[in-house]
Amino acid sequence: MVSYLSNGLVVKGLLAEPKQAGTYDGFLYLRGGIKNVGTVRPSRIIQFAAQGFVVFAPFYRGNQGGEGDEDFALEDRWDAIASFELLKKHLMVNPDRIHLFGFSRGGIMALWTAISCPEAASLVTWGGVSDMVLTYEERIDLRKMLKRVIGGSPMKYPDAYKARTPLYQTERIGCSVLIIHGEEDENVSIQHAVMLEERLSDAHKRVETWYFPSFTHYFPPKMNRQIVRDLTKWMKENAFNGTIVGK
Repeated sequence: MVSYLSNGLVVKGLLAEPKQAGTYDGFLYLRGGIKNVGTVRPSRIIQFAAQGFVVFAPFYRGNQGGEGDEDFALEDRWDAIASFELLKKHLMVNPDRIHLFGFSRGGIMALWTAISCPEAASLVTWGGVSDMVLTYEERIDLRKMLKRVIGGSPMKYPDAYKARTPLYQTERIGCSVLIIHGEEDENVSIQHAVMLEERLSDAHKRVETWYFPSFTHYFPPKMNRQIVRDLTKWMKENAFNGTIVGK
């Protein structure tokens, strides 16, 4: 457990390091959910660290004894950005090779981190949110929470939802992006992935997609483990920063 500062607030997170001394790629794990729903699990962090990374996963503000309150990718995006800076200073981390990973709500956090940290090496969003208005429209069960956190519906507060949606700033993303999504996902629809893919392609970014026709938001354990191995390999092989010219 690590405590760190994010815009003056003390925030908590989990850090996992390989046992063997050396220099490793950094891996910023951005969780989904809110509050205790989708909280960081040590076993998941270890799963990624075992692939040869120093992994840090913020709980986000207001959780596990941290100060402040989550506001769903507005001010609390700085908890992710400050985590990136924390990894850059870690003695076991190559500061030029820090990768971003976001699951579900963490997808939107990873995108904002890539926008704010152009030196990120790669980004993977898995079942990731990319549009907050679409989330409100799709998740009737979350509307009460979203109204409480954001202030109201997209009809009443369109600017508040737009301010949380990174799709409008994809041209600022410099790293390679991998989008993983189950086409039967009812928590975060495949439309989030398609919209992100289109925006990145239009902005001439390096983007790759792994879409799985028969999978939902949660993949079977065996396939989940295989994809973890595959995506971490992809990260190391596709570390990149820049713009493709003439695509």
